[in-house]
Amino acid sequence: MRTYFIKRYNSFKFAFRGISSAVRSEPHVRLHLLSVVLVVIAGFALGVTKTEWCLLIGCAGLVITAEVFNTAIETLTNLVSPDWHHLAGKTKDLAAGAVLVASVTAAVVGAIIFIPYLIALAALYV
Repeated sequence: MRTYFIKRYNSFKFAFRGISSAVRSEPHVRLHLLSVVLVVIAGFALGVTKTEWCLLIGCAGLVITAEVFNTAIETLTNLVSPDWHHLAGKTKDLAAGAVLVASVTAAVVGAIIFIPYLIALAALYV
């Protein structure tokens, strides 16, 4: 039983090491995390609903997850194909495209949620 818990502990330790590595080495991960902080501040300031929080957090998680997968794919591609190869380039482009799709989706969801709050707020000052 002790071995089971040690293995689970190590699994989490390695996972957190991977997240830490992505945050330290990838500027886009830091940019996405900054965006998450701004969304959280805006969510509290505007008083979004629980359902909207779930959508915002889900989108943020999707984008960060896509960015970490992109980093992993790029790292592995660099390892197995240190010289330029068109398939290596295509692999990296596809991974980056996935991040773009996730980011645009999150931005659209954010706009759908925040724009009505901002319009209502602007109406108070007109």
